[in-house]
Amino acid sequence: MRTASITITGAQVWNGEGFDARDVHIVDGRVADAGHPDARQLDGSGRWLVPGLIDAHFHAYATSMDGLENERGPLSYAAINGATRLAKALQRGFTTVRDVAGGDIGLARAIDADLFPSPRYHFTGPALSQTGGHGDPRSAHVDVCFSHGHMCEVVDGVDNLRLAVRNRLRTGAHAIKVMASGGVFSLTDPIRVPQYSADELRAVVDEATRRGSYVCAHAYSSEAVQHAVTAGVRSIEHGNLIDADTARLMAEAGAFLVPTLAAYDAMDRRGAEIGLNETSLAKNSEVLSKGQDAVRLAHEAGVRVGFGTDLMGDLEDDQLAGIRLQVEASGAAATLHSMTAVNAELIGDESLGHLNAGAYGDAVLLASDPLAEPAALWQQDARVAVVRAGTVA
Repeated sequence: MRTASITITGAQVWNGEGFDARDVHIVDGRVADAGHPDARQLDGSGRWLVPGLIDAHFHAYATSMDGLENERGPLSYAAINGATRLAKALQRGFTTVRDVAGGDIGLARAIDADLFPSPRYHFTGPALSQTGGHGDPRSAHVDVCFSHGHMCEVVDGVDNLRLAVRNRLRTGAHAIKVMASGGVFSLTDPIRVPQYSADELRAVVDEATRRGSYVCAHAYSSEAVQHAVTAGVRSIEHGNLIDADTARLMAEAGAFLVPTLAAYDAMDRRGAEIGLNETSLAKNSEVLSKGQDAVRLAHEAGVRVGFGTDLMGDLEDDQLAGIRLQVEASGAAATLHSMTAVNAELIGDESLGHLNAGAYGDAVLLASDPLAEPAALWQQDARVAVVRAGTVA
């Protein structure tokens, strides 16, 4: 990965709670106490500097709104399309993404080799799904075989799941993704019903934990979230239909919530015009109005709330809209905290999510104060500069 040195002068710099005026020195890609004599100078006077944003629910290989096309289309196309999606995310200010259902070591190596501009990249590989679960793209009336694709793999049984987890960790996966309830995009599973048995989920968690990794779970309903958290799942993705008791259980267990408000809003506004099927449109209507309520419940219970987007196909350009929706639910300061420090804690990298000495040199220079004018967080033209590893993207 290429690194560079830059000094950003005169900006108001996010300190985790508010802004202080100071210069930020990035030397060889890391924030430092003093600048490099040959560093590039970037004038931040009258501007606001925040750490690089983190999208903790990204899908590089989600090339289509059709499940089988995503799974079994040419991997070469998915990878090239994914590179484009990642480059666009970087321009929006997301300097780190966590790909939870897809990605692979080849894409990660290409990013490390600077073959294209990209955020820092953490991938789970294909998500694990039971037969007929959220990751099974087959409709009920189609008699075709499906075992695995670019984004999901159907794996049933404790021993098979242990082997699948070991293979993912062998090939560089950051974490393990499981489908623990029905979903909007899948065709044969009710949203609220928990998926995988308790023994199966515990086996996945056991394998990941012994390797120093963790499990994130797609889950919407209270019963599905409780099922996952009780098995030791660390991160709940979506969680739209949780109640207050479930939020308190998550807080007690130390689980994170990663809301993905952008996805439901985008599917509601644009799904029909881009060919989303009627089954998914109907499911989306059930979770659309509940996403912001879940964020509020989680905050009230003391759950660590991250930020993700989960955008498929052509909807990827709604990434910044997710920030607006989360600000509406929890406020600008809490949302900025979610996109930086909380997501960094979830990923487990102390060099992410802040601009103190030793941090990665990733930052976004904004034209206005995001606490006073929250739209600065989601308007593209408010981004004066995006910096990754000391280089202006």
